[in-house]
Amino acid sequence: MNTQKLTALKAIRGGARNCRLRQLAVSIFLASSIAIFSAACSKEKTEEAAVPVTAASVQKATVQRVVEADAVLFPLQQSAIVPKITAPVKEFKVSRGSKVHKGQLLAVLENMDLAAAKEENKGAFEQAEAAYVTSTAASLPEEVQKATSDAQFAKEQFDAEQKVYDSRQELFRQGALPRKDMDQAGVALTQARAQYELAKRHLDSLNAVVRQQELKSFQGQLSSAKGKYMGAQAQYSYSEIRSPIDGVVTERPLYPGEMPAAGVPLITVMDISRVTARAHIPQKDAAMLKVGDDATIEVPGLEKPVEGKVTLVSPALDPNSTTVEVWVQAKNPKQTLKPGTSVRLSMVSEAVPDALVVPAASVLTGADGATTVMVIGSDQKAHQTAVKVGVKQEDNVQILEGLKEGQIVVAAGAYGLPDNSKVSVETKEKETEKGSDKPSAGEEPATKDSSKGDKE
Repeated sequence: MNTQKLTALKAIRGGARNCRLRQLAVSIFLASSIAIFSAACSKEKTEEAAVPVTAASVQKATVQRVVEADAVLFPLQQSAIVPKITAPVKEFKVSRGSKVHKGQLLAVLENMDLAAAKEENKGAFEQAEAAYVTSTAASLPEEVQKATSDAQFAKEQFDAEQKVYDSRQELFRQGALPRKDMDQAGVALTQARAQYELAKRHLDSLNAVVRQQELKSFQGQLSSAKGKYMGAQAQYSYSEIRSPIDGVVTERPLYPGEMPAAGVPLITVMDISRVTARAHIPQKDAAMLKVGDDATIEVPGLEKPVEGKVTLVSPALDPNSTTVEVWVQAKNPKQTLKPGTSVRLSMVSEAVPDALVVPAASVLTGADGATTVMVIGSDQKAHQTAVKVGVKQEDNVQILEGLKEGQIVVAAGAYGLPDNSKVSVETKEKETEKGSDKPSAGEEPATKDSSKGDKE
């Protein structure tokens, strides 16, 4: 009995011991699992995950400060010809699209009455001209003739008295003539001289006044006739519509026989061998431009922009829009540029060679306006760096301060990236598939081996 109790007691103690051993084993297992899990979590916290980004290197390039604006194309010259007289259209010599030169006859208005008036005034002018020639070559008027005759008679009398006086003076010296007779001859000579001088002055006066006025009268008649003839010629010429410039006929709204309305152009001629794009831009942008700057014109429907030059920067502001009008002129040899088209201008105001540039996406602007970039250091971490930017051209930005050539910056993925974050640089799969060994402009080489292969 005692033996059985002892055996049962031993069995109970053995089962309790085994139970405690199992509990201890479970406790050790759980503790080990917890320790391993804690260690793994601690390791994950210690090793920070790298953020994938796209990188680009700081490079030197030539950047241009470009002023862009919307504009409208205008022809180099334009003439909307309005008739100076009102008459039906007799005939058109050209049609829309015809190329014309300066002075070419474009249209003729009904002008039979004007042609008759022109011929009439031409005859009157020729008659006045003939009368002028005849009158100026004709003899002097009666008054002038009488004065001329009197002057001639007085001259003869004077000459005769001079001879008498000379002969009596000689006889008086010889003592053959009394002094009384010589004195009488002297008085007669003096009277004859006075008479001659009076007649001569009268003749000169008539020639200076009467003859001059007579010539003026004839000249006036001739000028009047000439003026009427020229007026008739002008009226007739107004019926012939001629082109004042070289160009192309762009508008011809009427047909022969129709009467053009007053003030409405009969024909419009444009010179589109060159076109002018006119834009209105802000004053601060216009201040950077000058005549002769290079420019391009982007025209809808054309693949390539058209090159041009700045030909005008208005010296005054538009009072309505407070903007500055700028003209860009371009050649149009094939007449592909149509006046009236809305275009986009790009005008180069400044070119900066050897400028440090980075992709525009890599530049971050803070709430206070400060600009920064994320520079990837040798520790493979992105460090926030303050920079000063300059000219922006398309996808590139000039860096004035803060970076050096060759530094690597985050080109994509920098927004919201904390400072000193660990990053991993991604490469473009397409370039890798193509086997391109050279990196694209502004991008970091994918591996050192590829860049080494380029050099080799």
